[in-house]
Amino acid sequence: MTADPRQRRSALHAQPTAESTAPAPRKKPITVGRITDAALEVVAAEGYDALTIRRVAAVLGTGPSSLYAHIVNKDDLDDLLIGRLYAGVVLPEPDPASWREQLLGVYTQIRDVYLEYPGVSRAALAVVPTHLETLRVGEGILAILLAGGIEPRTAGWARDALSLYVSAYALEQSLVRQRRRHEDQEWVLGDEELLARFTALPAERFPRTRLHAAELISGTGHDRFAFALGLLVNNLRPASD
Repeated sequence: MTADPRQRRSALHAQPTAESTAPAPRKKPITVGRITDAALEVVAAEGYDALTIRRVAAVLGTGPSSLYAHIVNKDDLDDLLIGRLYAGVVLPEPDPASWREQLLGVYTQIRDVYLEYPGVSRAALAVVPTHLETLRVGEGILAILLAGGIEPRTAGWARDALSLYVSAYALEQSLVRQRRRHEDQEWVLGDEELLARFTALPAERFPRTRLHAAELISGTGHDRFAFALGLLVNNLRPASD
């Protein structure tokens, strides 16, 4: 039987119980730090391609509009990501006697933090950094180059070239890892299969590739990374030379 309308009405206006009057727990305020944490969480779990303002907002349990009170756009978020990663880069005191080794050490650190977050090095490409931590690392690299006697313009161009190579290397490594996780990417070959394919090429058209196949595929990715950076760094000459 339907309850008396007066009873229903009185129930609507009844005083709430003590349990229902307890204030709901306050949500943590949205901050730039929490936005950056959430963005890194997305990249670590899903890769950089999955990173959007909407996805970060979902991780924080809020809407995209809440984030725009703290960041301007996706480019701004990229700047925050790289700044956070660079905050962990340790810079040595520039030493004229070991400046080349110091450069390799700093860029190896940058490579390693990029590789922790698949594809994140894309955030460092084609942008002008404004984050103080990113600028701190850039200043440190410049200081090392200048301590080595490199002329300022050459130092600036060298820093750009080295940074570009490190970003591209980390991005390629991330893409290879991503493709290997997909079942439909059988064309990503291992060394043995690649060697077999090279040595099976027609000798009249690919004599050098066949002959030097083992050398062409030799070394790990990091071996080649050190080689490429060495080519760039070792060809820098102090202005006094």
